[in-house]
Amino acid sequence: MAKIKKDTNLRKSILQAAITGQLISNVEGETKTGKELLDKIIEERNAKLLAQWEEAKKKNPKAKKPAPIVASEITEDEIPFEIPKNWCWCRLGDVGDWKAGSTPSRSNPEFYNGNIPWLKTGDLTDDFVDIIPECISEIALKSCSMRLNPVGSVLIAMYGATIGKLGILNIEATTNQACCACITHEPISNKYMFYYLMSQKKALTEKAEGGAQPNISREKLVIYPFPLPPLAVQNAIVAKLEEVLPLVDAYENAVLQKEELKTALPDKVKKAILQEAIQGKLTESWRKTTTIEESGKQLLDKIIEERNKKLLAQWEEAKKKNPKAKKPAPIVASEITEDEIPFEIPKSWCWCRLSEYLDIRDGTHDSPKFYDTGIPFVTSKNLNNGKLDFSVCKYITEEDHKKFSARSFVEDGDILFAMIGSIGNPVMVKKEFDFSFKNMALFKCYSKENTNMKYIYFYLCHIQKELKEIATGGVQSFIGLGTFREMIFPLPPLAEQEKIVEIIEQMLPLCEKFGG
Repeated sequence: MAKIKKDTNLRKSILQAAITGQLISNVEGETKTGKELLDKIIEERNAKLLAQWEEAKKKNPKAKKPAPIVASEITEDEIPFEIPKNWCWCRLGDVGDWKAGSTPSRSNPEFYNGNIPWLKTGDLTDDFVDIIPECISEIALKSCSMRLNPVGSVLIAMYGATIGKLGILNIEATTNQACCACITHEPISNKYMFYYLMSQKKALTEKAEGGAQPNISREKLVIYPFPLPPLAVQNAIVAKLEEVLPLVDAYENAVLQKEELKTALPDKVKKAILQEAIQGKLTESWRKTTTIEESGKQLLDKIIEERNKKLLAQWEEAKKKNPKAKKPAPIVASEITEDEIPFEIPKSWCWCRLSEYLDIRDGTHDSPKFYDTGIPFVTSKNLNNGKLDFSVCKYITEEDHKKFSARSFVEDGDILFAMIGSIGNPVMVKKEFDFSFKNMALFKCYSKENTNMKYIYFYLCHIQKELKEIATGGVQSFIGLGTFREMIFPLPPLAEQEKIVEIIEQMLPLCEKFGG
């Protein structure tokens, strides 16, 4: 469950959209209405009531038959907002059994230090309740006519400084008189109830009465209007809120620390976007309306086929000089085991080793002599916010540059990635002049027409944190070239790579505005 940290306009808008049915689209497979769900709940409650009466008659034949429970009528004046046609309005008392607690006398030592958790409203944190510091005894529970609320009960503070605070029990517990507990009637979602009450905090607080300590009271709670969706819709709303609200938490933290926001929030949102991108979630709706002509596996096979043709051509050339030159073994796609796969990807994608799709090299291992002028020689220190900073670089001779370039010649569109010291900081090269490099990995495409290097760049931006965590070494952390080459890589079709890049480039500039 998403923890509610602070009331903000953004959070209120999201919660309001949820309880009015605007946060989700049509839920597949849902045929029942809210009214049918309510009728079923009342029918089951009446059946239980009659069963209790039948039992009571065995002891007292004159036991009075209970009046049947009927749905409460909601007048038009009471309806605070519009809801979808397949929802219905009822009251909180129609969908849950509400009961406040009490405080056993402190003067009786037998009432305390038992094994029954006794919650006070200060223990509520708008989240699940797992730990309750104070406990009462069995004697107190019976003597004070208190209810032991089951796991899943929804709690709300009715007065005092904590008025409107909520919780859901993860343990059995009773409460003090300032807290009201709701045991939702099956099959009402207790989380949907929780989020609805959260959305109504201001409205409920305004109904509080009293002087020094205004209170809501159980009586006001049970008659408060409640928008009842079908069960599948309740669950869909909860799932959507638990997906969205954690992102809002990042924004709220930033409101408290605005300076931290300028870097922290954009980074959090950027990470979330990149995570969605490499798992195919960012383009989920695009795939539904697009015919994919070539899958990720077909793209990989095409790359491998081209590499094998090039390998054979090189062998044929080598045979001209040396007829006994050994024929190279064909390149084949590596097997990826289930244990290696970190997350699910779309069916049109495929997993591969990064080196099967990209040519991965590193720079020189030598330490050349430096001069005041010459060819720029860059290291990881020159990688700065996605760009190469040549203002602080050293220079080498043309001769050394040619020697180093024979190993790793940098072309426009290649990507550099620090592999020693400050791991990461990928840069997509926009080449204006020649340069050499050291202490960095170089990512080159085998086939420019079959690779979107911007997608590769965003992928490397996402995984750099993971690589920092697995880096080895003492004073200077290090990622070996073999680690890059053996990494498993989620490969989308080329058209989807391009769509992912398009969406990311639209979204990331918006992230930067959050810290403004």
